[in-house]
Amino acid sequence: MIITPAEPHDVAKLLSFREEAAAWLRGIGSDQWSRPYPADKLLATIEAGTVFMLRDGHTTAGTITLTPDAEIGLWTDDELAEPSMFVNKLTIAREYAGQNLGGRLLDWAGDRAHRAGARWVRLDAWTTNEGLQRYYLAQGFTYVRMVREGTAVNGGPRVSGWLAQRAARPADHGFTDRAPAPARLPFAA
Repeated sequence: MIITPAEPHDVAKLLSFREEAAAWLRGIGSDQWSRPYPADKLLATIEAGTVFMLRDGHTTAGTITLTPDAEIGLWTDDELAEPSMFVNKLTIAREYAGQNLGGRLLDWAGDRAHRAGARWVRLDAWTTNEGLQRYYLAQGFTYVRMVREGTAVNGGPRVSGWLAQRAARPADHGFTDRAPAPARLPFAA
């Protein structure tokens, strides 16, 4: 499988991934991703070069967003002073579920963050999705705190404020990485 940067034409695929994931989540009793995500915001992240696609031949198996930009209101000033990269919108196509692709994408993100000079890979997860929180803990993340104040990126109250982090480190994720080398973080040594 190959990791490549997302391209503008991937917006429709990414939005359908999110709808597929939201339907599956509803089926297990979660309201995660029940609000539509604005296509223009998604396109902006693609154009910023922070969205990556996991491709299996002509099929998209998954996606991950890895950015040096933290969502406003989640991390303290002291935490933001530490070189970090942030994982968002990790999604695996249902037909690829159960193959540890999410774990391997998190390893890829940690490796990429390490190459950029980050100390941490950080994320925020849905506050009521305890299964997802357990998943991240099983992937080596450490719970930091819950943030409930603020507004979600796509409107309404903040719903994704369970914060976790793990050290950025080299990893053998097993993917062919066709993404350009990451830019060094401005405060990285």
